[in-house]
Amino acid sequence: MSPSKRRATPTLLIIGGAEDRVGKATVLRRFVRLAGGRKAKIVLIPTASSFQDEVTEAYTEVFTRLGAPAPSVVNPQSRQESHDEALVALVDEATGVFMSGGSQLKLSQRFPGTPLGDALHRAHDRGAVVGGTSAGASIMSQFMISMGDEGITPRQRHSQLSAGLGLLQGVIIDQHFAQRSRYGRLMSMVAASPSLIGIGIDEDTAIEVRDRSGFTVHGAGAVFVLDCREAVSDAPDARRGAPLMVSGAVVHSLPAGATFDLSEVHLVDFVEKHADAAVALASAKA
Repeated sequence: MSPSKRRATPTLLIIGGAEDRVGKATVLRRFVRLAGGRKAKIVLIPTASSFQDEVTEAYTEVFTRLGAPAPSVVNPQSRQESHDEALVALVDEATGVFMSGGSQLKLSQRFPGTPLGDALHRAHDRGAVVGGTSAGASIMSQFMISMGDEGITPRQRHSQLSAGLGLLQGVIIDQHFAQRSRYGRLMSMVAASPSLIGIGIDEDTAIEVRDRSGFTVHGAGAVFVLDCREAVSDAPDARRGAPLMVSGAVVHSLPAGATFDLSEVHLVDFVEKHADAAVALASAKA
């Protein structure tokens, strides 16, 4: 069975944006490894970006530097082009698919409910890693935040949900989380839809989702998980723009080394990746 047809664990690598491309490139190195390394068949989707040529050049450089062959490019310019059989065939042969950042509305216009969107689901089902950064991260979930105000305080109706690809069910993903102070907008979305779990991912940080049921954190920052299933909120009654009352939400802050169960919504394991070197040295001398 060829690498592109192999059956493996469905895997997503969802990146919070601004991932390191010039240093250790920890997160992108993980994507290349999951895609098959030297044997990888990577498809790059730069569609969300306003600078598609530059994005294509940048990711081609980093993927080849990390040992993978040059990626194929799938870049539909309209919903009609997402029916192109040649583009669908490239995704069907891929061992890894990577979606760049930019505008997630461009992705939601051209992928969900089209043959290319269906091909992404088939790729995920057969075990090809599907990765995305920034806008390419948001599109992974069934519903995504397509616009909204930033800030710490959750406010009524200051954000908007749009349909995503639905590769990961039951969650809302937000990105550039700490860097753009997006706690409030994610909390407002989850408080209004408490059956959904909010996942906010910092820059240069990723969650590796295995078998749709849990994830491990990689990278330099942290991942916030917001659980409002037992919370009380005035979301049904608050006027537009008012600060929301949310009481009883559960928040998990998960740096690299954390493994989290999405089905049961709890921490499974944690292995310290950011140990204090001075403390470690002092312990060794003791």
